[in-house]
Amino acid sequence: MKAPKNRRVFVIGYGAATPLGRTFKETWERAVRGEAGFRKVTRCQVDSPCNVVGEIPDWDPRTLDFTDAKEIYNWNAAFVILTMAVIKEAMENSKLQINRETGPRTACLIGSALNGTDAFRIAMENLKNKGPLKVSPYLLPNLCANLPSGKAGILFRFTGPIFSPQGACASGNHAVGIGARMIRDGDCDFVLAGGVDTCIIPELIHGFANMNATLKVNPGDRAYHDPAQASRPFSIDRKGFILSEGAGVLVLAAEEMLSTYGLKPKAEVLGVGWTSDAYHFTSPNKDTIVRAIREAIEDAELSRDDIHYVNTHGTSTPRGDATEIACLRVVFGKRLEEIPISSNKSQIGHTIGAAAAIEDALTIEGMQRGIILPTINHIPDPHFTDVDVVPNIARRQNHEIALTNAFGFGGTNCCIIFRGV
Repeated sequence: MKAPKNRRVFVIGYGAATPLGRTFKETWERAVRGEAGFRKVTRCQVDSPCNVVGEIPDWDPRTLDFTDAKEIYNWNAAFVILTMAVIKEAMENSKLQINRETGPRTACLIGSALNGTDAFRIAMENLKNKGPLKVSPYLLPNLCANLPSGKAGILFRFTGPIFSPQGACASGNHAVGIGARMIRDGDCDFVLAGGVDTCIIPELIHGFANMNATLKVNPGDRAYHDPAQASRPFSIDRKGFILSEGAGVLVLAAEEMLSTYGLKPKAEVLGVGWTSDAYHFTSPNKDTIVRAIREAIEDAELSRDDIHYVNTHGTSTPRGDATEIACLRVVFGKRLEEIPISSNKSQIGHTIGAAAAIEDALTIEGMQRGIILPTINHIPDPHFTDVDVVPNIARRQNHEIALTNAFGFGGTNCCIIFRGV
């Protein structure tokens, strides 16, 4: 194989659809205001106290300029068209033009934990109620993890590698990490990297509820009358995460492509650290998480003293949040008291495979604007008195180097360090 080119990798744009908005711009504006995107589920009916979720507001694929009724009917796995819409926004934000030169050098890596689960549900209902001839011939491609990337390639005409990094809740960071390596080594010049999940269906809501992973909103809980308070990472009364749908995509570019095509960088991908737990399929392993963070710092050729902000995994579960804080204490020692950390999941919930990519984009935008997004709904936990979680209100603070953490089911960890430019 050819020797790697050791190129620097930059983020030149991004797009997102979250419970705060159909676009990244809408998401950012509401996030800065300290709002949350939660409500009782409307996409389906469930019989569970875990009925507060994060749904993309006013999401309607019929309003998009590249779809029609037939397209929406055939591609009934919602993550396909949602990914295409977010990639379109990311491309416009980056100013990257796909042409005869850039198309063959552009890859697309969109991770997902759940893929086309909703399409399979529709097929099962049709098989049961209407017979085998009513199972869609598009079922198999709707289930394929690479199809969102493939459909985006058909729309935008890029022909570099397309595949789906499957890292559960860390999928978005795995996509960014692998994409950065591909650019660094010279496999491609541009990568659309991110994650997507459209998980608001009854089976998944009930499954997470029965796992005791999501918040049960019973009478007496502060979210019972105000769903906006459902997700509260690092708070004394955190009881589980909020299941949300969403997508996030970052556009990565090799350094020399910036001047060649007149592109403006927003951040540099400095380091990647990734490990697996070999411990339990849901309970985190402190030792391997610490190693992932340290490896990201080492890969960036930095020291722990260089990190200005940590965008945490911060799901709002009792054990997960406590373990992440314990790991940060090991890595940063007493200096952790000086480092602001926050959790975007307090505002958008847990978008599963999309979470890390959305949080990366919010982190980079924050570095661009000198704003650290808050951990809303915060009531102090006496076990975390040494930690600055940026409680409740966004903070104006310049910060140049940020660490983003992502951990997933199956014991997969991926941490990335960005430098704002």
